[in-house]
Amino acid sequence: MTVLFECTYGDERYVGLGIPAADAPLRLYPALGVELAKMVREFGHDETLLRDALTADRSPVDVPVSEISAVRMRPPLLPEHVGDALVSGFMMTHNVKADATVPDQPNWFVKGLGDVLKVPGQPLSVPADAVAVTEEAEVVLVYVDDEDAVPRYAGYTFGNDLTDIGLFKRHAGHLSYAKLCDTAVAPWLHLGAPPSSVTGEVTIERAGEVAWKAGFTTGTDALHYDLDTMVSRLFSYRSLHHPGRVHYVFIGADRSSFHGGFRTEHGDRVVLDFTSHGVTLSNPLAWAR
Repeated sequence: MTVLFECTYGDERYVGLGIPAADAPLRLYPALGVELAKMVREFGHDETLLRDALTADRSPVDVPVSEISAVRMRPPLLPEHVGDALVSGFMMTHNVKADATVPDQPNWFVKGLGDVLKVPGQPLSVPADAVAVTEEAEVVLVYVDDEDAVPRYAGYTFGNDLTDIGLFKRHAGHLSYAKLCDTAVAPWLHLGAPPSSVTGEVTIERAGEVAWKAGFTTGTDALHYDLDTMVSRLFSYRSLHHPGRVHYVFIGADRSSFHGGFRTEHGDRVVLDFTSHGVTLSNPLAWAR
């Protein structure tokens, strides 16, 4: 399966292939002003064509290990203008949490525009008056609206749908506010179909020590609802669409540290290890002041 990422290096935009290995040189290809989202939309059905389009007639740039820290990863397919990205998701979709009173379609929420997307290492901001904040390890589907504003599936990545679950538990009608926290996403865009099974581990560190740890399971096999039905019904609302808009859709999470009785604090570091797919997200939490 092809994995793509986009980054900046020396104030220039580049595209890379694969998940970079730790402590290894990084090969990048000049973006040359080409919109990656448009290329994925046009050639994503054929990974060979897409690879050729990204690399043909473009001299690669090899970044030595000593300069890797100068490379800045970007959320996958993030538009130049953050207002052209919509970040949203479904809640209580997994078999372990599904609401039996909602038989056909789970609740949907909006997290924000493209500026709520953070990459590993960046702080995740939550409201100053948050009640009880928890991590949610999730698969994130990425769609790009074409010239006719029709959403086209581009691929998937992984994310942390940080949520003020305490606010939601206090009043279920306040879900829309509870979701207005930053979210971390992996820079790597996987071009295949959404994964059926994803397993991993959450670790929460406090003052450099492990404060809480547990495993999680997600993926389409863990869903109580049919994913295609969920997405098609959501995207049937034309008001969501605009040519070129990129959608990041979180499809729900397994139980979290909150369900395990743990309460996060300002300065805690949340590490999500999506072990089955070789992806790790590590971000500190920052209560707004």
